[in-house]
Amino acid sequence: MSNLMSQFGQDSIKPVTEKDRTMGLFGTFALWLAANVVITSVLTGMMFIPDISIKEAILAIVIGSALGAIPLALTGLIGTKTGLSTMVMARGAFGQNGAVLPAVVNTVVLIGWSWIQAYMAGLSLNYAIEYATGYSNINLFVILTQVLVVGITIYGHRGVESIEKYVSVGMLILSAVVFYSLFTRFDAGSLVTMQLSENPGITAIIAFDIVVATAFSWMSSVCDFNRYAKTGKGGMIGTYFGYIVASVIAMGMGAVVSGFSILNGMEQTYDPTVLLAQYGFGFVAAIVVFFSVVSTNVMALYSATMSFMNIMPNFGFWKPGLILGIITTIGAMLKETLMTNFFDFILLIATMFIPVFSIILVDYFILKKGNYDSEEIAAGVKKTYNYQAGYNISAYAAYILGAVFAYYFTYVKPLSMGSTILTFFVSGLIYWGIMTLTKQTTASSDKPTTIGA
Repeated sequence: MSNLMSQFGQDSIKPVTEKDRTMGLFGTFALWLAANVVITSVLTGMMFIPDISIKEAILAIVIGSALGAIPLALTGLIGTKTGLSTMVMARGAFGQNGAVLPAVVNTVVLIGWSWIQAYMAGLSLNYAIEYATGYSNINLFVILTQVLVVGITIYGHRGVESIEKYVSVGMLILSAVVFYSLFTRFDAGSLVTMQLSENPGITAIIAFDIVVATAFSWMSSVCDFNRYAKTGKGGMIGTYFGYIVASVIAMGMGAVVSGFSILNGMEQTYDPTVLLAQYGFGFVAAIVVFFSVVSTNVMALYSATMSFMNIMPNFGFWKPGLILGIITTIGAMLKETLMTNFFDFILLIATMFIPVFSIILVDYFILKKGNYDSEEIAAGVKKTYNYQAGYNISAYAAYILGAVFAYYFTYVKPLSMGSTILTFFVSGLIYWGIMTLTKQTTASSDKPTTIGA
């Protein structure tokens, strides 16, 4: 037993050294491709049709992905340069103690993601098994999904990286086959001229906002993986293009499949596997989709574990990973309740995390001039990043104002253009303004030196 546990991941919150970096450009590209060519992204594209036209949907997906991937790649660059996981890196802006709250929220949010995706992976596996044998048991297959997820995750970043390259290739092949089949069997022009919903719940600009918010939702995890990138340039390029290619393929597939299914009078469902089955891709699609969701859930559970370790680093890696895995398995039993509130969940992520990472990007690239003391941040010593008794009050003030702005213009008085990008810029501007007005040009409250001096 001790020999088995010695093989488990020993990942820690300490900065990753250059000799321990394992991801080149292709590895980073494959990781972010596999993470996002996933069933929830396909589902997002499905939900755009028929509220908006296929042209508007594709345009929203392409532009939203290209813009949303910019701050995602920049945040990942901080991870590569510092070698720190995301929530530990957040100490640089929020303070040694102040980064605990974002870590708690991030852990909860990632557990929620795991719930949704574990259920959908269980659906896919159940379809494949039922197709082959006639046996159906969704609860059992949800549990088996998470057992596999936990089994991979507790091996640390090595387990994550080992699965992503194979999943990315499988999803690319499936996507190519699906697109080729659909556009050779059906009239593509009918998608362009199809009748839209008389009472649309989503406009083109809201679709764009959702696509951007989806990219932003990965910012809370990106450094957990990109700290293993060998170079900053390779990490940025791999992350940026890996995410864009994945998002366009997955959401675009969802929009196309949904459009053709409506035109052909097929059953409308939130499970894309069912629709793919009606096009003849049932068994193969179910298996590939299952493994794609497993790969994404592995990343979600890994990041949730790293966030937990920012709060309680003495627990080690695999033990909290196992505990959180059990929690995600139990939560996935909520089933349809999770899917009913899927879009609300995406927007909630935007509300909670866009201000956090706007503040971090402003702090690192503008106020700190791209320079964090990684060792000091990870050690938690009360020096440079102590701020006010371990909390950066300015960061918290900016976060609260940014979160209130996002909540008000998302839920109370929704903007016709959405609130994601506005929240990002407003939060960053507020933080920069408060730090400038208070002349807090250094992280330490007892070291009145200027950044870069």
